[in-house]
Amino acid sequence: MKRASLFSLLLVSLFLPACETESMRKNQEILRQQEEELRPLREETKNRAADERKQEQAKQNCDVAFRNFEKAEGVKDPRDAVALYRDGLNLCPDDDVAHYELGKILAGMGRRDEARAEFDAALKINPNFQGAKQELEKVQRK
Repeated sequence: MKRASLFSLLLVSLFLPACETESMRKNQEILRQQEEELRPLREETKNRAADERKQEQAKQNCDVAFRNFEKAEGVKDPRDAVALYRDGLNLCPDDDVAHYELGKILAGMGRRDEARAEFDAALKINPNFQGAKQELEKVQRK
């Protein structure tokens, strides 16, 4: 009996490392596959975080731009208003109303080409902007 136990113990001690090694290889393969599956998810999470930061920065820029647009409405010198609108549009270029208002000021100053460009910009952002269409027609008639 003692001899059988020793033999069994010897067999186990010889085959156990081989089993552990095979088991470890399988576990490593599973981990590798899981890492491959996680890589795109991590990348997507990183990209979403970057997009959120960009959107937050754009919102902050537009907040500053809107303050410039409000100031422009209150200044008496049209050159100052033009400068404020342009500064604001550098920060927040997709504001159709700001392009429209800047176009009206430029048209009033006789700067028709620049006004036309601003009305065009407003219409690219908002093709249904009737005021911009009307002002563009006025500028083109002159």
